[in-house]
Amino acid sequence: MKLPLSDISDHEILTARPARSSLRVDRPYEFLVEPERGADGLVEDVATIFLTNRECPFRCLMCDLWKNTTVESVPVGAIPQQIDYALERLPKAQHVKLYNSGNFFDAKAIPKEDWPAIVERVRGFKSVIVENHPKLCGDGCFEFQDMLAAHDVELEIALGLETAHPEVLSRLNKQMTTEDFSRAAERLLAGDIRLRTFILLRPPFLSEEEGIEWAMKSIEFAYEAEVSCCSVVPTRAGNGIMARLESDGLFESPQLASMEVVQERGLELGAGRVFMDTWDAQKFATCSECAEPRIQRIVEMNLSQQVEPRIKCDECGTA
Repeated sequence: MKLPLSDISDHEILTARPARSSLRVDRPYEFLVEPERGADGLVEDVATIFLTNRECPFRCLMCDLWKNTTVESVPVGAIPQQIDYALERLPKAQHVKLYNSGNFFDAKAIPKEDWPAIVERVRGFKSVIVENHPKLCGDGCFEFQDMLAAHDVELEIALGLETAHPEVLSRLNKQMTTEDFSRAAERLLAGDIRLRTFILLRPPFLSEEEGIEWAMKSIEFAYEAEVSCCSVVPTRAGNGIMARLESDGLFESPQLASMEVVQERGLELGAGRVFMDTWDAQKFATCSECAEPRIQRIVEMNLSQQVEPRIKCDECGTA
């Protein structure tokens, strides 16, 4: 493992960035529906709405979600407008993710005044999944939960763990520790809020083997904290500071083979659901001949939550 000589500051991260996207505050920047296996074992459709709002205050080293955020807070009423825009154009789904490139319970991102209007728009779903930083899990989480519960809608919160490696977590500039994560999880679970978490596969400063090792340790840590679902995200290049780390030999994207290994081992634990993010997964492949069937295998494992037969490739010898 290689570490930089000192922590990379907010200023360095911000000055290394390229330009952000030009966005409309009355529309989400993306929306889609895809199937997902739930905690009850059913595969049901989930609508994901990527809300346009103010950038997250935490300048995480690896994050490129800031590209689709605004500098200023969006006006009251904009978020419900965005939800309307997406739901009018999406097929029916049983669950909805309101992802906002940051923290749902950051009042500068999602105005609290909009909560009643948001609840009104999602009252027909079985569950609402939002993302939030462990340090921003205050009383508002339970207040919003109560508003949803009045309409028989379950709240689930996705907490970003990223990695259980203490040194790497510190260098990611996430401004939290594994203890912060555990405390937030304990509090939310005590209030009957279901949890999932995001885990990075091969964050900066780790080799390919270390990336696999610490992804597994992070999954195990999350399940010890009683999280019910782990979404593993291959760490991607794509913002200025990550390009610098890559050129300095401090970061390299993981391989498709590592994605398969981590998902297999995670499922074999039998402790909860394990999803592997397949967005743009072709970039992680080293063999064009078997890339597509191997990515499809990952998709199938996401849905079945079972280890599926491995793909054999005569071109690269992978099995």
